[in-house]
Amino acid sequence: MRISATDWTDGGWDVAQTVELARALKDDGVDVMDCSSGGNVAGARIPVGPGYHVPFAEQVRREAGMATAAVGLITEAAHADQVIQSGQADLVLLGRELLRDPYWALHAARELQQPGRWPAQYLRAAPKGTPGPGAMSR
Repeated sequence: MRISATDWTDGGWDVAQTVELARALKDDGVDVMDCSSGGNVAGARIPVGPGYHVPFAEQVRREAGMATAAVGLITEAAHADQVIQSGQADLVLLGRELLRDPYWALHAARELQQPGRWPAQYLRAAPKGTPGPGAMSR
């Protein structure tokens, strides 16, 4: 389930309420909370920066005992890896970055020195005699 963990306004929805809701939803079978924020109240002041939703995912994960997904200007492979490796979230979801670079996951794998393979369907489209996308796989 995706939620705005806070609406960034005094007296409005906040992360403590999100944790409470996550606990209730977990009992009803929801298994992952995608923690975003804002967009619900006009004029809210949102401190936008790389990973600005990650603390919400971390708090929900810790306090509700539910798997979480982090979002919010996570554009670098090392940053996404750090969020997962540190236990701040179970998943990192990318939106706009995948629109800019549909091969982000393959580029990230290469940057992090992890195995990554192009889908076989892509390899069929490579012209004969060219390295094609498969050259990037290792």
